[in-house]
Amino acid sequence: MSVLDLFKPAPYIEEIQNQSLVKKNYKYWRFRTFYAMYFGYAFYYFTRKSFVFAMPAMQAELGLSKFELGLLGSVLSITYGVSKFLSGILGDKSNPRYFMSIGLILTGIFNFLFGMSSVFWAFAVFWGLNGWFQGWGWPGCAKLLTHWYSQSERGRWWSIWSTSHNLGGALIPILAAACAEYFGWRSALHIPGILCIAAGLFIMNRLRDTPQSLGLPAIEKFRDDYPNQRAVPEKVQLSTKEILWEYVLRNKFIWVLAFFSFFIYIIRTAVNDWSMLYLIEVKHYSNLQAGFCVSWFEVGGFLGCLAGGWISDLVFKGKRNPINVLFTMAIIGVLFAFKAVTVTWPILDATFLFLFGFLIFGPQSIIGLAAAELSHKKAAATATGFAGCFSYLGAAVAGGPLGAVIKEWGWDSFLLTLGVCSLVGSLLILPLWSVKSNPKTEPEKVPEPTPDSAN
Repeated sequence: MSVLDLFKPAPYIEEIQNQSLVKKNYKYWRFRTFYAMYFGYAFYYFTRKSFVFAMPAMQAELGLSKFELGLLGSVLSITYGVSKFLSGILGDKSNPRYFMSIGLILTGIFNFLFGMSSVFWAFAVFWGLNGWFQGWGWPGCAKLLTHWYSQSERGRWWSIWSTSHNLGGALIPILAAACAEYFGWRSALHIPGILCIAAGLFIMNRLRDTPQSLGLPAIEKFRDDYPNQRAVPEKVQLSTKEILWEYVLRNKFIWVLAFFSFFIYIIRTAVNDWSMLYLIEVKHYSNLQAGFCVSWFEVGGFLGCLAGGWISDLVFKGKRNPINVLFTMAIIGVLFAFKAVTVTWPILDATFLFLFGFLIFGPQSIIGLAAAELSHKKAAATATGFAGCFSYLGAAVAGGPLGAVIKEWGWDSFLLTLGVCSLVGSLLILPLWSVKSNPKTEPEKVPEPTPDSAN
């Protein structure tokens, strides 16, 4: 067996007929699958954000300019954005057990090699490769979430899983900063890298592929939870052409979600990257005060991820886009209040940052879920990867271009730009309010035979 054989989807095996055993196995594997991919994706953030907290020490020790440091961040964004789409195509045709775990191991290796380097070209190469393999984390999770959890419950599971990056994003500053402070900046890359190699081996042991590869029925059959009622049999595999052409590139829903994601990521990245400087320059906060306020952005994001999924399941009965519309429209109101309140009051501004996080991360977590459900569950990684590529184009716009806007026209223009992005994004996604699933989606429920049809 070659190394490439590891990435092939696990074959379906004969379905278990003992219903009590099916129920027992489903309960066990759903829990095991969830905790493995949750902590695995949290560790991906360890190797994605480690460099950020080594930057000041690198600048002092190696004399790197802010432009060079910023360029390294751009290299990761570009390689990650491209990889997220291309890896999505591969992810739908791969076994997430190995695809996700090997990607995490390789990000750990390239973090370690980055920490051993001292010249700019080596930093760029290793950080670019890190970005590329960062793109291997999301596709496996998208595939697992759509195969192990059905539509009426998926919003809750997806939203809980989405908090994994908040967990990783909250822990890595503490870990990397402590490493850099006590052991030097290189340890801020080495230690997260080693942890991710170990985590990759752990999730390789824990994860498996689809329920059918373990002799279990498809999740729709197990939970009697079908997107629609037409009698179309489920295909074991889709061709790459079908996945990419029929369910992504010719899918109007995915294009709308991709452009919506572009605007949401402008807002998310702008608030995340620029709000601390805004508070220091406009409201004259100290670094410590501003940092306290900005830390609440992740707290709000954590709860926003949970709320978006649960509300879409329980209130909107599996429709995802009402959350996208309502949360994005509400951002406009928070932007207006944030600008209108000019007093220096950290508790109030921390509340604003909390609300930004809540309202931004709600749609951000739902976009991927909506893309998966509006394409095909066997094209989930490709669809979410395609939308993710547009996300990081938006993130790139929130960097240099938005910085130029601030420089030329000031902070009011910054807030106005975010308001326009919120308005355009909410109007763009509004027509999809009532769309729950792609009409082409399989599998679909085969009607039970009636007495007449049996005769």
